[in-house]
This record gives sequence, C-alpha cells and structure tokens, in this order.
Amino acid sequence: MGTVQRLFNGVGKSIQQATSSWLESAKRLFTPTDDDYPKTGVQPFDGDISETGKQ
Repeated sequence: MGTVQRLFNGVGKSIQQATSSWLESAKRLFTPTDDDYPKTGVQPFDGDISETGKQ
C-alpha cells in the first residue's frame, strides 16, 4: 500500500506543479503592464537626410 500511495502523491504533485505554472502564466498575461517607460510623445525627425548614392 505504501508504493501505491507514493505513486499517487507523485502524480498529485506533478498535477499541482503544472496547474500552478499555468495559472502563473495566465496571471502574467492578463494583468496590466508594469512598464516604466517615459511618456515622450511624438518625436519629429530633425536630422539631415544622407546624400549617399546621389550623383
């Protein structure tokens, strides 16, 4: 009986770990972003266009 009980405990732990991993992934997918990027808005191009390739 001890061997069967250990087998069921092992299977139960595997299922618990898989479920926990899946739920953690779903939680990360559906939570709001935590990006901390500055809000810079539109940045116009104010550089010079390269003249290479023109004759």
